[in-house]
This record gives sequence, structure tokens and C-alpha cells, in this order.
Amino acid sequence: MIILFRSVLLATCLVGLAMAQTRTPGQPIAVDRIVAVVNDEVITQHELRSRLDSALGQLQRQGMSPPPRNVLEKQMLERLVMDKVQLQQARDMGLRIDDTQLEQALQRIAAGNNFSLAQFRAALERDGITFASFREEIRAEMTIARLREREVESKIFISDGEVDNYLAGASGQGGAGEEYQLAHILLRAPESASPEQIQKLRAKAEQVLDRSNKGEDFAQLAAAYSDAPDGMKGGNLGWRSLDRLPTMFAEASLKLKAGEVSPVLRSSNGFHLIKLLAKRGGGAAQAVEQTHARHILIKVNEVVSESEARHKLEGLQARIRHGESFAELARLFSQDGSASKGGDLGWIYPGDTVPEFERAMNLLTPGELSQPVQSPFGFHLIEVLERRVQDVSSERQRAAARQTLRERKRDEAYQDWLRQARDRAYVEIRLEEG
Repeated sequence: MIILFRSVLLATCLVGLAMAQTRTPGQPIAVDRIVAVVNDEVITQHELRSRLDSALGQLQRQGMSPPPRNVLEKQMLERLVMDKVQLQQARDMGLRIDDTQLEQALQRIAAGNNFSLAQFRAALERDGITFASFREEIRAEMTIARLREREVESKIFISDGEVDNYLAGASGQGGAGEEYQLAHILLRAPESASPEQIQKLRAKAEQVLDRSNKGEDFAQLAAAYSDAPDGMKGGNLGWRSLDRLPTMFAEASLKLKAGEVSPVLRSSNGFHLIKLLAKRGGGAAQAVEQTHARHILIKVNEVVSESEARHKLEGLQARIRHGESFAELARLFSQDGSASKGGDLGWIYPGDTVPEFERAMNLLTPGELSQPVQSPFGFHLIEVLERRVQDVSSERQRAAARQTLRERKRDEAYQDWLRQARDRAYVEIRLEEG
């Protein structure tokens, strides 16, 4: 439901008026003021305070000293603005995560923490986190992930020439198995930034670098200043091989020793600092894990709705668990070319399928049946039959190289898309008011 900004202001005024009329003499009035306007919606002080408290708790659990509250407050407000911009775009495109998909995600999160869903809910509430708010935060994260896949990842193009150059280059020939753990700070530049703005942003990046070189904690600086989504994790990008990093990051990492921070790096998105936390591995053979899987696909169209497709697959899932043949049901009901083979997709390499399908498939153990999984093609019921590690053939090397190059471009493309989305939005910051 789209709420017009004028209506939001009216509702806010009416709430304040009602509180004023019902209060006792001398009782203070609690007002939840607006701290930002984003297109047709607002961000309130309560939302900001809740996100700030959550961020402080997260930093404490990670053993990180939080930056000054006023610095972190500005960072958290900007992240709320970016979330709001993305969720509004998803809403306008009709992208949504329904309750069934959300429930499945929550069950996976609970299982990942070795809890039942009820136990996980109780644990959250013991930590002072309401389950309802956590549930909606996960829905928002899933919505943004789906928007990113549709608007960014699906539009990344890798040419044959790029694949040839990659395979011919050093990154395609050696260093297999070597991984780098990096931390990252991004100071994002507006798309139409003036030379004065760029100069000011570069000076800020140099100041952050200077503070890091003088011994300040890089993770704390990332939490305070980074505009990247991983800022609240200290900018930690996790373990990645060089070929799965943006080219600029990979080149900078090769020049660093563990614990060192790069000079200020410039990209179309703004200014970056890279810290090499650690390095491991090296010399592994070129081999990949393949998955032998089968599926049943029910397409969504003008006749079959999403809920009908999911309901049909849930019925087929129950029949399979009661002993009916997966292959026979796939022949009868699956709506793709694999139906004649009982849904058998053969041996699948990483990157062969769309991200939604691959993620769900990778979570399954051999013999395990998935819940209905949504992808751009419709809804799938997936079963993993077996897995193996296989040497990469010449053809598959090209496919793997293409996927690696896609991953390398993904983060940079997402940051570029975010910057453009932010610049197109109407944003009014009122944090300093009142």
C-alpha cells in the first residue's frame, strides 16, 4: 500500500493532537519526529533509534568498540535511506516476499543456529528483539536481494573476449586455491558530484586512511564511515580468491602484506580503502564440485498464479514423501524440457543455473527434497541425487571463467546501481532539526 507523504504528516499530527488531548496536566508529550523524507515515505526518530540500538548491539557482540554515537547515527540514517529507496523500487516493480517464503527463510536461519523456530524466537526475545520486527527485517533483506538479482546481477554481460583475456592472463593460469580476507571502506560519490564534492570526499578518505595508519581500528572506521552494506561488519568481505574480487581490489591486494591498508583507490562509485587481513591456501588443482540434481517446474503465467503454483508443488512434495516416484511425477507435471527424463538435469556446474535455484540446491544434501523454490522461470521442487569433484574441461573452464568474471563485476555493478538509485530519489535529511 502506497502512503502519500501528505497523509503521513496528517497522521503524525493527529496522533500528536490525540496525545495532547488525553494527557494529564504536566505530563510530557512523546513525539516521534521525522528525521528524513524519502520520496513518498518518511523515516522517524524511533526507526533510527531502533536501528542504532541494534547496530550497537551487533558491534558489541563482535567485540568491536563502537564509534561515537552521533557519527554512527548519521551512518545508520543513510543506510535506512538506502534501504527505503530499494524497498520502494521493489514495491513499484511488484516484487514481494510472501509469508510462506519468509517462514521458510526463518526456519533456515533458526536451523543454522541449532534452534527450532520457537526456540529461536524465544532467544531473540531474551535479547530484547521482538520477533515481529526481526521477521520484517528479514523480509526486507530478502526483498532487496531479489531486487539486486533482477536489476543488477541478471544484466551483467561477459563477452567472449573478456573470457579469453582472463584465461590467458596470470589470474586464469595460477594462484588456484589462494584466498584473501579483505576489509573495505567505501565513501560513495554522488553520480553528478561536482569537482569540489569529489575533492572534499577524497580529503575525507585520506583522513580515514591517516587515522588507520596511526593505529585506529579499521573495523571501527568502517562502521563509522563506510557507505558499503558490509560497513557494520567492519567492512569484512570474507575469504575470496583474487579472481572473485573486483579487479581494482585484486590488484591492490597483491601489493599488500597482512595488516596493511591500501592507498586511497578511486572508482566510478567513489573512494575505497582496502585492508588485507590475512591470506591462505595456494597451489590447489583446478577442479570444481558438480551436483547431480532433478526438479519439477511449475510455471507462473496469466492462468496459474504464484500461490497456485506453490500449492501444486506442495501437493507433489507430499506425494513424493509418501512414496510416489519423483521421476514419474516430473514426467506428468514438470513444465520444461527435462520432464521426459524424469526431471533429471544431469551434472550441474557452479553458475549453470539461476542464482535462486543454485542457492537452494547447494543447501540440500544428497537425497534431500527442497521446499518450493521461486526463480524467474516459476517454482521448482528440487532433489539432489549426488555430488562429485571433477577436473575442469576446456569448455567448462570457459564457463567457470565467465562465472568468475560475473562475480568480479557484481559488487561494483551493485554499488554503481545503488548510487544511481540514491541520486534519482528525493531525499530530505532532517536529523539536525529540532
